[in-house]
Amino acid sequence: MVQPATADGLSSTPSLVKPLLVVAAVATLAVGGTTGYTMWRSRLPDPNAATVAAATAASQLTTVTALGRLEPKGEVIKVSASGAAEGNRIDRLLVKEGDSVKTGQAIAILDSRDRLSAALDQAQEQVRVAQANLAKVKAGAKNGEIQAQKAAIARLEADRSNEIPAQQAVVARLSVDRSTEIAAQQATIARLRAEQQGEIQTQQATIARLEAELRNARSEDRRYSQLYQQGAISASTSESKGLAAETAQHQLNEGKAKLNQIQLSRQQQINEAQAKLNQIQQSRQQQINEAQANLSQTQQSRQQQIDEAKANLDRIAEVRPVDVQAATAEVNSAASAAKGAKANLDLAYIRSPRDAQVLKIHAYPGEKVGDDGIVELGQTREMLAVAEIYESDVSKVRIGQPAKITSDSFKGELQGKVEHIGLQVQRQNIVNTEPSANIDARIVEVKVRLDAVSSQKVAGLTNLQVKVAIGGN
Repeated sequence: MVQPATADGLSSTPSLVKPLLVVAAVATLAVGGTTGYTMWRSRLPDPNAATVAAATAASQLTTVTALGRLEPKGEVIKVSASGAAEGNRIDRLLVKEGDSVKTGQAIAILDSRDRLSAALDQAQEQVRVAQANLAKVKAGAKNGEIQAQKAAIARLEADRSNEIPAQQAVVARLSVDRSTEIAAQQATIARLRAEQQGEIQTQQATIARLEAELRNARSEDRRYSQLYQQGAISASTSESKGLAAETAQHQLNEGKAKLNQIQLSRQQQINEAQAKLNQIQQSRQQQINEAQANLSQTQQSRQQQIDEAKANLDRIAEVRPVDVQAATAEVNSAASAAKGAKANLDLAYIRSPRDAQVLKIHAYPGEKVGDDGIVELGQTREMLAVAEIYESDVSKVRIGQPAKITSDSFKGELQGKVEHIGLQVQRQNIVNTEPSANIDARIVEVKVRLDAVSSQKVAGLTNLQVKVAIGGN
């Protein structure tokens, strides 16, 4: 039988009390920590529950939202000059921003208008001339015209008879001048060569004389040098003979140098004279060739004029069906040219291709038409909202779905319906300003046609960034 412990018993065993107290404290802390952790875990959201909730919300989504922009029906078009009018300047601008224009209405006039208008007047005058010629051909030639044409032929033949001999005389004169100048220059060359030969021979004789004098001076110098050594003469007398020998040597050297100078200078004169002879031959021959070419041209051109005059005489001598046809063809050709001139003049008037509103002007009077054209036009009576729908959401969009468009730039909402769903996936152009926004998203353009009231409300806000909500209740 176990007896309960008494105070006296505990006090008698103090070594067992402290361990028991420690065990009891640890057990109490463990139970409290477990309870607190359980309560904290119960307050945390369940990740699986969040995923399930997101999936449920996505399955219930009925509205597709996206960023977009406003634009007129048919997009904004840039009206420019035609390629044939490229580089022209604006002479007059007939509209201002905000004006409404009709199809075919003149927007601007190019500075080529006056020139093209004059060309049209000239072309129309050519039509009248051709028509008058056709009437004259059909009426038949008069005897006075035939006689006048014969007189024209006779005059042309007389001119030919006068011009050809005159040109032949020019050729002959040039040939004589060439022969005369060549002979004169050849004579000059022969004279220079003769003078060269004479001067060379004279100088060679001088050199021979100087060589003889040098030999004699050297002989005298040697003889007087021996006499000086023998004491027969004074040193000054001996030195004078040596100086005479040196002088003779210098004179001989100068004579040879002069001979070389004569040869070089005279040869240079001969070469220059020969070059001038060649120049005379070439230049005179060129003049003769040109004169002969003029002669041939005169013969051919005059003969061609005579042949044309004779052919014209044959043409006016009688009225032939072929003449009438030719004159009629000239009338048709002139009419076609006038039609082309009219078309070119029309290009100087820049006209609106549709009923629209002027959104922006790029070229003013005095400026060239650049790559941006002259004006931008848009059909602002019917506005569209072009929404950039993420490719993952485009399957939820249908033609005819209602859409609401909002923006900070206007009050309220715009109403419209989906009119077109694009057929291409493109990169996103309109990016949300939020830092976390995806700037490289892939989208499909969906066009929403606004109703009449909404279109009128934002007619002046082309390219405005908007928010588009498609679908929903």
